[in-house]
Amino acid sequence: MTTKEKHVISTNELSTLPGATVFGSDGEKIGRAGQAYVDDQNGEPEWVTVNTGLFGTKETFVPLQGAQLTGEGLTVPYTKDHVKDAPNVDPENGHLDESEEQRLFAHYESGGAGYAAGGYDRSNASDATDAVSGGAGFAGAETGTVGHDTSGPTTDDAMTRSEEQLRVGTESREAGRARLRKYVVTEQQNVQVPVTREEVRIEREPITDANVGEAMDGPAISEEEHEVVLHEEQPVVDKQAVPVERVRLGKEQVTEQETVSEEVRQERIEAEGPGVTDGRG
Repeated sequence: MTTKEKHVISTNELSTLPGATVFGSDGEKIGRAGQAYVDDQNGEPEWVTVNTGLFGTKETFVPLQGAQLTGEGLTVPYTKDHVKDAPNVDPENGHLDESEEQRLFAHYESGGAGYAAGGYDRSNASDATDAVSGGAGFAGAETGTVGHDTSGPTTDDAMTRSEEQLRVGTESREAGRARLRKYVVTEQQNVQVPVTREEVRIEREPITDANVGEAMDGPAISEEEHEVVLHEEQPVVDKQAVPVERVRLGKEQVTEQETVSEEVRQERIEAEGPGVTDGRG
């Protein structure tokens, strides 16, 4: 028997396999990795399913021995065509039995770098018979869980149901701006202003003993003019800017109720199968 080859994929890396891109030895993309299966006896990673076919509807088993996991994906030592031609195996309860493994061994022994000339080279196997005895189980199937996850590695015997909840709060945003603007308008004002003027009034007084002296002062007959200056008031307008009031902008908070409507998603878990009952009943 040839020298045994150590598995490249460790058990710690099993959680990174689901969804990884799987490439063949020819560099072609085969599909997406699905479930990982470990050896029943030593717990070593042994098989991985690859979703191939149109829209990834076909699930094919590929050995993990000789495979390499990188940041780009998982590369297996078999061509794309060789993997796609593998027997169609549909394990029950997440476990490959001996006959199913033998069919797969026979197929991959016909080509690929991961097989020795005399049969499948498995770690801790003493001969070719041991290589196919016992079968392989879905990773995590021997941890005491009930059933297995069909979409990835089994974690425990329960799944978590989640739902979206609304978290409503408030945030401040600018709703508008208010400003004060001062401008000048002109209007006509009518104001009553009292004015005083002087007018000439002729006053006559008779000659008496009291004023005869003044009347006889001067020539008896002569020509004479007497001038009087008249005065009057005129309205005078003067404009002066005076402050009349102060105006400012003020803010106040007004609280009102608004109704928020939003859709939320909730997960529902239903059990299917004969004899299934809901434990809540």
